[in-house]
Amino acid sequence: MTEAVSADVAVVGNGVIGYSIAIEISRRSPDTRVAVIGPPARPGGASVAAGAMLNCFGEVTKNTLSHPAGRAKLELCRDALDAWPEWLGMLADDAADPDLPGYFRPGTFIALNAKSGRLDEDNFQATIAALDEYGEPYEEVDPRTIPGLDPVPDARPLRALHLPREGAIDARRVLAALERAAERQGVITVPVVATGVDTAGGRASGVRLSDGTSVAAGTVVVAAGAFTGRFLDVLPPGSVPAMLAGTGISLEVRRHRPPHFDQVVRTPNRSGSCGLHIVPLSNGSEYIGATNIVHREPLREASFGMSHFLIQCAREQLDHKLFSADVIRWMVGNRPVPVDGFPLIGPTSIGGLVVAAGTYRDGFHCSPALARHVAASILSEGGETGLEMFRPERPLIQTMSVDESIAEFAYHGVCGAFEGGLELPFWIGPEALQPVYAHAAQQFYAQMESPVSLPPEILMHVTLNATSEEDTESVLAFVKASHAFHG
Repeated sequence: MTEAVSADVAVVGNGVIGYSIAIEISRRSPDTRVAVIGPPARPGGASVAAGAMLNCFGEVTKNTLSHPAGRAKLELCRDALDAWPEWLGMLADDAADPDLPGYFRPGTFIALNAKSGRLDEDNFQATIAALDEYGEPYEEVDPRTIPGLDPVPDARPLRALHLPREGAIDARRVLAALERAAERQGVITVPVVATGVDTAGGRASGVRLSDGTSVAAGTVVVAAGAFTGRFLDVLPPGSVPAMLAGTGISLEVRRHRPPHFDQVVRTPNRSGSCGLHIVPLSNGSEYIGATNIVHREPLREASFGMSHFLIQCAREQLDHKLFSADVIRWMVGNRPVPVDGFPLIGPTSIGGLVVAAGTYRDGFHCSPALARHVAASILSEGGETGLEMFRPERPLIQTMSVDESIAEFAYHGVCGAFEGGLELPFWIGPEALQPVYAHAAQQFYAQMESPVSLPPEILMHVTLNATSEEDTESVLAFVKASHAFHG
């Protein structure tokens, strides 16, 4: 059993966000006793499976700037983009790892090809509009000049952008540095699975562990990624958006000849998912990712179909010579996906209980900015942060009407079908498929007493991707509870 541990602040979750928060608190307040709780292997966690793209504008979609919540999320990502150089330098000092900043690979190419539906083009144009609006440097380049990009002929890119400030860093290297920095700062590591939050007198009092012991703490920060929901059952039902798991599959490959990609190359974001991407790693191998399938609970094994899809997309759209590369390892991680798609950040109605989760695809990238926000809040140093609309206990954020949600879901569904290789006979256009998806969404919404609009990937989870009735019923039950709590 774990020895009895007490701390001023207990952080549930030992991924990049959890450790970053712990280190930032220790930097600002060396006398504050901080503990980080989580199993060393982090099974099913997002951080260990991340490509660690530090992409901000590369993640923009056609809907990002259409709602204040989307803008607030983008501005959090911008804060992080600005923070990373200094943050990385400080982490290198804290971890006594002077080589760490050299593991950042600056530069991201966004390539638009025709191996999907028109959603790619919409998001590509939206990225340009956002870059222009925010004055972010970029350049439109000839896709043929992108080092390493050598797709099959019918996947040739049509246009491409280069974003010099964005890029990637080796996630495994950063996690190791965070662990060393925490140890050097006196942060307590509790290498055990957490099972729940203890409360007393309306306040958080500690964290229960799987070995039957507890960590006593006056402040508990839940930064457990896709596992966060199980720690929020101390809050009223329906008060906090339900947390789902966006399961992503990735692989690391090694070439028989040196790789040619020297910067991130990716597509725009795609149907209910991230973009296809390849990231050069510090050890000479390459990281490939693209997938996001929403599930009720985190998964730990790669599915056969999505594995095939990822390999096919990478070989056809990035470099056909990947056919002869060696697969070093498969990785499976779970992104934290709130049912409305927006983060859960800040204190709750239970004193001392703070949440920092639900960042979806942007957790690794946003970790420096989130750490500073949360540390300032806990240490009573900050005022308004711009993240107030992401408070954990809130009604669902709706960025469109239900009818618009149905149309958007149908659009994503059709575009995703083409991305998966759909071919239609010449007398049928893509618009003929939209009613199939629209009907599925309409049937789902018909089961809600008071419908609220949900993002396309959530609708896909409760309709066509549902593996059991529980997938649909759990979301319906949450929406009902949310209405009962928030009105």
